[in-house]
Order: sequence, then structure tokens, then C-alpha cells
Amino acid sequence: MARVGLPICATCGVQYGAPRPDCPICEDERQYVGWDGQRWTTLEELRGGRRGRVEEEGPDVVGIGAEPSVAIGQRALLLRTPSGNVLWDMIPFIDDDLVRRVTELGGVSAIAISHPHFYGSMIEWAHAFDAPVYVHEADRRWVARPDDAVVFWSGDTHELGDGLTLVNAGVHFEGGQVLHWRDARALFSGDILMVVNDRDWVSFMYSYPNLIPERPRTIRRALRLLEPYDFDRVYGAWWRKIVYTDGKNAVRRSADRYLAHALDDE
Repeated sequence: MARVGLPICATCGVQYGAPRPDCPICEDERQYVGWDGQRWTTLEELRGGRRGRVEEEGPDVVGIGAEPSVAIGQRALLLRTPSGNVLWDMIPFIDDDLVRRVTELGGVSAIAISHPHFYGSMIEWAHAFDAPVYVHEADRRWVARPDDAVVFWSGDTHELGDGLTLVNAGVHFEGGQVLHWRDARALFSGDILMVVNDRDWVSFMYSYPNLIPERPRTIRRALRLLEPYDFDRVYGAWWRKIVYTDGKNAVRRSADRYLAHALDDE
């Protein structure tokens, strides 16, 4: 049964397991507390004026979001694989109609989330579909609603099966992860690798809202880990934020551009 009364931070959209005065995720320097101070909502309130949004975002990839959007406004992606669907990233919103629509698409066998800003209502989704949630061990302390559904993994990569591999890129958060889908030749990056408005490029930031650049050594490590994987598309965190072709080269040349501006050569 959904816990519709649990607090959800109005700024980042993460649901907590119990009432509290603060949101540690927003108080971290990578996020921010809303200009009107810490504010809370609940699923019960969100359900009063929103509905689920379900739209195709690519071959066997379905976007899952809310209208109007909540908090940061990201959308999740349902990867429809032969061995079961994987939900990549997360939103704060869920209701019975959205569960029904996702069930009609084959449901959710596993959930994986790029980083803490997108944890949303991940436990509600996990319970609705009896699905594990894969989070990197390095981000354990940011899980706002601890639950047995959360599976913490460690190391550089983790196989979800069926050609799906989580990679701990470590950009933005130490546990920041991306998902490679071999058969679709696609990389799902959230905003670990941010697909920018010029959709032939991505970027890398320690904090997006506060414009703190990522460390060059962190970006180089991420590139080394991604080198073995081929991909044409890069799916970012928001609707239509997708690099449609030449994705691997787009990531490489984007990193070269970023590092050229980040490093002082004088």
C-alpha cells in the first residue's frame, strides 16, 4: 500500500521515510534549499492536480513522467527488454493510473537510479512492482527512505543481465552511475553526463544549479570506464534531451572541450 502521507521535498522531489525539518540532499552544495525555505509536499497532495505522462522516447524506450512536472522535473525511462523491463531513474509521482499504464507495458523487473537528486519516490515504485532498486554503495548515505528493496552494489560495474551494465562513472556524485544497454547501443546518463541543449554534446558538473565544475580527474576516470562500451544514443534526464547519433564520439569530444576550458595551460 502506498504511503501517500510521507514527506516529499518540494525542491528536489525526494520522498523521506519520516517527517523531518530539513532535506540533507538540498542542503548539500550540489543542490539548494528553495528560496522560500524548506517546503514539503506528499503524494496525496501531488495526486490532487497531476497525472502520469507516458510517451515513447526511442526504440523500446518509454518516458515516464508527470504533468505538471514535480520539483526538478526529470522523467524516468522504461527500457523494454526481452527478459523484463528496467526503469531507469525515477520521479516523485506515482498513482494507480500510472501503475496500470506501466503494467500494460510489461511492468518493472528492476529499477536503477543515477544519483540522489533523482531518488524521488523510488520505494513506492519498488513496492508497486516488487522490483529491486540498484544504487551504488558510495551513495548509501543519501537514501532518504531506507528499505529492503534497495540493493547496494560496489566497484566499477555491475551487470543487470540481458546486456545491461551499470557503470559507476562517479561524476556529480561519488556513486553517480550510468546504464549501458548493449543491444540498443544506448547509454542512459541522467545528468551524470548531462545532454545539453545543443544535443550533439554533453557536459559534466559537480553541481548544476550552483555551477560548480567537475574535477578533471573524475571526468578522465569516467571516460576510461566507458571506453569498452559502444553506443549511438545518449539519453539524458529530461524529455527529448537525447544525443541521437554518434553518442560515444559526442561524449569524447565533449570531454575534450570541457577539459580544454577547465585546465589552465598558461
